[in-house]
Amino acid sequence: MLANSGKNELKDQKFIADISEEKHSNVHFVRLVAKDRKFTKVDFRYSTFDACYLRNCKFDSCDFTGCRFISTNLHGSMFSGCKFEYASFERTDINNEVLASGCPGSENLKIRFARSLRMNYQQLGDAVSANRAIEVELNATKEHLYKAWHSNESYYRNKYKALHRVQQFLLWTNFKLLDFLWGNGESAWKLARAVLAVLALMTLFDVLNYRDYFLIKSYWCAFLQAPQVFLGTTNQHHFPTSYITLVTFLRLVLFGFFMAIIVKRFNRR
Repeated sequence: MLANSGKNELKDQKFIADISEEKHSNVHFVRLVAKDRKFTKVDFRYSTFDACYLRNCKFDSCDFTGCRFISTNLHGSMFSGCKFEYASFERTDINNEVLASGCPGSENLKIRFARSLRMNYQQLGDAVSANRAIEVELNATKEHLYKAWHSNESYYRNKYKALHRVQQFLLWTNFKLLDFLWGNGESAWKLARAVLAVLALMTLFDVLNYRDYFLIKSYWCAFLQAPQVFLGTTNQHHFPTSYITLVTFLRLVLFGFFMAIIVKRFNRR
């Protein structure tokens, strides 16, 4: 029931000239070397680049579908119009510009591509590139979940039907809510916005129940006092216990989100 895949292994080879419209698919390249070379419309499908050195090369309209890049140096190399469907990267030095020029068209494939690069950059300790990959991954995930329940494209309607479509809608709603709250763990600014929204609601609660809501001063005083109540640094006995409990719960949740963002940022370094 098994057959030879036909994959060839090339060790310690070097490209000594530019190549165009050649086929090098299903090849296991080991310690391949190329520097300042140009590759135009070369078919590299399903090949593996293992410990290769491809520095300052230009890849124009090349096909890297299903390729694996392992411990490969692509520093300074540029990619234009290349295909990276189902490609994966491990401990590979590659410019993060590939996220702008090499992403597959389909959102589900774009998610795979960005996720592989994100994990690759985290292995290298490149926090800036990892953050950029996460941004692409999150945007692709948002678009994919939206199309899964809303789009009339045949791919989505054949794959997600009936209850699966409802499930995708719930996942999209949850994703949008978390994105608004704290950018799905990636935006301290959105979390700060959420804290301000909580303080604004606390201000309204205070003014409408315990102050003169016709006076602007009441809103200002309530807003200045809201952070103290939120942080628990002042005692306001006139507030009901249920309200203080809710505020304490929100404080713990938002503080947990803030710590998660900090830990994520430091872990990437």
